[in-house]
Amino acid sequence: MAGKFEVYKDKADKYRFRLKAGNGEIIAVGEAYESKASCLHGIESVKANAPSAPVVEKEKATP
Repeated sequence: MAGKFEVYKDKADKYRFRLKAGNGEIIAVGEAYESKASCLHGIESVKANAPSAPVVEKEKATP
């Protein structure tokens, strides 16, 4: 089975999404959105930007 985005409301009544792999494991989560439309827009942004997004390794910050 292919991965899927799930849209849901959290305990604070905000919309969120999570991306699940084909095996059901959560592999990404989105921020809290005030509206369902904004949440769906966030999903579309991930879909549009992820294919070409570089992987950047961040070094540990020093105090």
